[in-house]
Amino acid sequence: MPEPHRPHVLFVCVHNAGRSQMAAALLHHHAAGRVDVRSAGSAPADEINPVVRAAMAELGVDLGDARPQILTADAVQTSDVVVTMGCGDACPVFPGKRYEDWGVDDPAGQPIERVREIRDEIRRRVERLLESLGVPPARSGG
Repeated sequence: MPEPHRPHVLFVCVHNAGRSQMAAALLHHHAAGRVDVRSAGSAPADEINPVVRAAMAELGVDLGDARPQILTADAVQTSDVVVTMGCGDACPVFPGKRYEDWGVDDPAGQPIERVREIRDEIRRRVERLLESLGVPPARSGG
């Protein structure tokens, strides 16, 4: 019996240092290996926002070795769902792909309290995305 198809989800923002990293880490955490998750940026930063790292660590989600990555056409083309988070016209569009645009504030330069609010909004959206993919969350904590 063939293994069921695992959805491929790509999160994209400009710097790949905040929103898209949080979304990818949260989806990875809640999907527990049942979804292939990537994130990328149209103009990646040198490092992930340290306040974002701290806010995620509060949930027990370690961004550890995560680094901003450059957005490639191949990453978009091999994804089932592409979630854009303010990347503007830099995101390539391919026919037949499912696109979602999440209007989530950029955590850059924000205090930890605001980054927590952004994180929690992204978490709610990730949970809805999992539901739409037919993948129940593996973990209720965090």
